[in-house]
Amino acid sequence: MVTAAPETQTAGLRGAYWDPERVPEGVRLSVHPLILHDGQVVSAYLYARGGESIAAVIAHPREHLVAYYLAAELARLGVAVLMPAPRTVGNDIRLEHETAIADLAASMNFLRQAGYRHIVQVGNSGGGPLFAFYNQQALLAPDKRISHTPAGKPIRLAEVDLIPADGMVFVSAHLGQGRLLMNCIDPSVADEAKALSTDPLLDPFSPANGFSGKGAAYPPEFISRYHQAQVARVRRLDAMARELVAERAAARKRATGQPSTADRRIAAHTPIFEIWRTDADLRCWDLSIDPSDRVLGSLWGANPAASNLGSVGFARICTADSWLSTWSGLSSNASMEACAPLIEQPTLMIEYSGDASTFPADNDALFGWIGTADKRRHSFPGDHHGRPIRPGEPSARPLAGAAIGEWLAEKFPA
Repeated sequence: MVTAAPETQTAGLRGAYWDPERVPEGVRLSVHPLILHDGQVVSAYLYARGGESIAAVIAHPREHLVAYYLAAELARLGVAVLMPAPRTVGNDIRLEHETAIADLAASMNFLRQAGYRHIVQVGNSGGGPLFAFYNQQALLAPDKRISHTPAGKPIRLAEVDLIPADGMVFVSAHLGQGRLLMNCIDPSVADEAKALSTDPLLDPFSPANGFSGKGAAYPPEFISRYHQAQVARVRRLDAMARELVAERAAARKRATGQPSTADRRIAAHTPIFEIWRTDADLRCWDLSIDPSDRVLGSLWGANPAASNLGSVGFARICTADSWLSTWSGLSSNASMEACAPLIEQPTLMIEYSGDASTFPADNDALFGWIGTADKRRHSFPGDHHGRPIRPGEPSARPLAGAAIGEWLAEKFPA
């Protein structure tokens, strides 16, 4: 039975975390080890009272969402919520989306075997393209599924029981890790081996190109040149990654005979490389580009000196395999543009008007790509995590929860 969410609004906690006061009484937490397709084990956290007919699975490719705010909201609606931990929490070095979607099969099978009548996938931020990619492959005949990662590694998706969801919910979902990075990577990096090398004609934080301490006003010709250079930098990084993959593959081929010591080492070695300056989306600093309710700054903050040059950022440390599978806007399979058109289940899309990672034009594109005619869209005032855009404003999180509840009650009545 799905019930309406209470009217109480609260700002909640930092980031995607829930407000403990929103967790309803009587909901129990149980921890379940899930055995994955290759024998690895992850923990999954189930929030339920017992007797629910609908279960939601919430996942992200690299973030552990055990305290995700919508889990509390969905539990208030009488929905059981499963949140599996990814095998690579916070780790881009090993994150390959082909493996990540195969891992999700364990969660779907767990919920189906537990007897839930309906299973809905809730994709927040990067979880959106993750579930869209899973769904694309789940709806294909096993022999039509992807057999190799973008780096050429075999992935046996044909042998994995990919149960399709009954419904899809996207919340502040972006267009894919690769597309996200394509828009925020700094193309003024002149030499990948030198983090501070800069082409002044492409520097987004130079006053000569329209930037100031109070924001930016970039000329149209700079914006056009900048976007072209972003694609060019991703293409260079792809070429670097593919060269590393090819070198390793060639050494492994030679190692099948009587390999030299050098070949054995190259065949076993997985180089790790740094990708600097990945927080430079012009829309974050020039609020006149695709205007919305957002405030100045990116998901990482309003100081580009810290977020673009600092040690923490998107795709900062990768292998060739993880770069091509996850962060390349040219090579990754986990793209909303490629995967969303195959969605045939009822779909709800929730966006926040002050989001600094997905913008109005992105949301319009995503909603248009969703293949099913049975789709609905809501927008609420909030930042990427549904928090108030400005101090003193109400939280959008209960509103998002209520919208999901109304949709579930209509699509999956008891």
